[in-house]
Amino acid sequence: MIVHLKTTIGHDEAKTLAQTHQAILTHNTQWHTGFILTLSSKVKELPADLTQYAEDYVVLDTDIQFASRSYQDQKAEVRIAEDLVIGGEDNSTWLMTGPCSVESNAQIETIAALCKTQDVRIIRGGCYKPRTSPYSFQGLGLEGLQILREVADANDLKVITEVRDASHVQDVIEHADIIQIGAKAMYDHGILRACGNQSKPVLLKRGFNSTLQEFVQAAEFILSLGNPNVILCERGIRTFEKATRFTLDLCGVSWLKEHCNLPIVVDPSHAIGYRFGVADLSRASFAMGIDGLLIECHPNPSEAKSDAAQQINPEMFSELAASLRKMAPGVGRRLK
Repeated sequence: MIVHLKTTIGHDEAKTLAQTHQAILTHNTQWHTGFILTLSSKVKELPADLTQYAEDYVVLDTDIQFASRSYQDQKAEVRIAEDLVIGGEDNSTWLMTGPCSVESNAQIETIAALCKTQDVRIIRGGCYKPRTSPYSFQGLGLEGLQILREVADANDLKVITEVRDASHVQDVIEHADIIQIGAKAMYDHGILRACGNQSKPVLLKRGFNSTLQEFVQAAEFILSLGNPNVILCERGIRTFEKATRFTLDLCGVSWLKEHCNLPIVVDPSHAIGYRFGVADLSRASFAMGIDGLLIECHPNPSEAKSDAAQQINPEMFSELAASLRKMAPGVGRRLK
């Protein structure tokens, strides 16, 4: 249950009400000018002692609350820049590309040049890498963030990069325009809370063993702390199939579009794990009306220090972008 308190209720009184009812206290003027209490979805009737404080309230069936279309039916807009808004109702799909890992200044400059020629506004690159093996490349850390930021600024690009644990959040906030929470960190409450307690946009990837309910409830940790700028990312789930790295859950994408008001991005690179299928999955996802595609691209994929098999080269990316532009009128989208 989401309760909009009357605007005459001050912070101290709202905090007391939240403690009394074991509710989460939120304040975000995009949703309501006053304070907001969020109670468990098990609460189906407004508690009698809250009646005098409530301006209105919404009863929800599950703990998908702020992200539910039953609360806000219109799709949320996440503003990255004045002229770069992910989500909303203008039928735009934004391309985001870059290597799995930031390896050098020259590498990122090559990808930035590709972005400029293809009218891509957002560059990606991993600096803190959550690797499965301790012997794999772990990323350049702060040095990588500085490379990304400097090259992006020189080319008028926005940066998306991943935070691996809560100790990296502040560095990522200072250098990135979009904070990415990876699949392995989806359940990390330290990261979720840190991202909820600041205002920069957050792209949350679905854990590969997570249900849709669990995925969106992870987003609720961020939303309930007052940060409305959350983007959901489907990146493939683990099934019995071993021929591909994961299985891209397009059924899940359709479910999210129907039930949730948050923008939806698809990562085809991690889903299939092989570059041969990235274009096919990108086109299938684009046809569904998603809000963005997060595609891994490396100047020389065979020399990549991480996830070499799934990264496409600049020529492949250009061909993919061209095919998406041809598709756009037929599926009612605008590629950006």
